[in-house]
Amino acid sequence: METGWGRNAPDPGYLRTVFDKVERMIEDRWSIPVHIQDVPNPFTGDLDGEQIMVDYDLEIYEAVFILIHLFGHTVQWNVSEQNRAIAFAKPTVWTEELLTQVTAYEHEACRYSIQLLHEAGFHDLDRWLSDFAACDTAYLMHFYKTGEKRPFRQFWTDDAPVLGPLAIPPFQPARWISRYEGTVV
Repeated sequence: METGWGRNAPDPGYLRTVFDKVERMIEDRWSIPVHIQDVPNPFTGDLDGEQIMVDYDLEIYEAVFILIHLFGHTVQWNVSEQNRAIAFAKPTVWTEELLTQVTAYEHEACRYSIQLLHEAGFHDLDRWLSDFAACDTAYLMHFYKTGEKRPFRQFWTDDAPVLGPLAIPPFQPARWISRYEGTVV
């Protein structure tokens, strides 16, 4: 069955189970509320460092990615001043050095996402999540270089390099800013 989310896309029913378990884990273990709500376009989710918002009108594929990816960014924001600086940067010109930093920042968030899935008992989504993260990064790089917003799935490729999990450090969620005030699109 072609889903548009790659040849490695998991079953939607399975992803619903993943979403429900991981959402509860984020709320219970880290005391980070997850809100399923309207998130104004062009965003599909938002975060501020102490809560995560996921748009209510997403396919389960996107909803799982947004939930765990924004968790990864939440970890970053709460443990690293440097990562907050990358997230909140608003350069007039994106240099190659800044783009390299953003790519590393996005990969690190994905690695925290993979660790989150592993801690929740899901060890079979690394390949698909790495493909999703590669698409997300390619989309962002294109946007930052050109200012053009093209359809997200246009950047999808199967079999991106699989990212490894990164241990989630202890952290205390704190509100920093809304993503609308940062550069992530």
